[in-house]
Amino acid sequence: MRGPYVHLVLAVQDVRLDPASRRVWRGEDEIRLSRKEFELLHALMARPGDIVTRGELMADVWQTSFYTNSKTIDVHLGWLRRKLGDDPRSPVLITTHRGRGLRFETSADTVAS
Repeated sequence: MRGPYVHLVLAVQDVRLDPASRRVWRGEDEIRLSRKEFELLHALMARPGDIVTRGELMADVWQTSFYTNSKTIDVHLGWLRRKLGDDPRSPVLITTHRGRGLRFETSADTVAS
């Protein structure tokens, strides 16, 4: 017999992320993500409403402290936004805060600064 098991699913706005099964849904639709897209989303959703710096994302997602002006984060963010249906011109899920980092918004009416 197995002991008690706590299964934590992150849910912010209409996005749900299950770290154990590595599955993501927006509303009722399951979204297929690559490993890095999933890890990027997880890093942001684990801190909803907080700005996560690019350095923190490089450490959390790419396990490196080396960061240059590489477009690695931007490229993966573009793919992630597209799959989630988050318009990069007017995002409601993941906003970019120039010179500071990225934030997973807790409500759809937040505007990037």
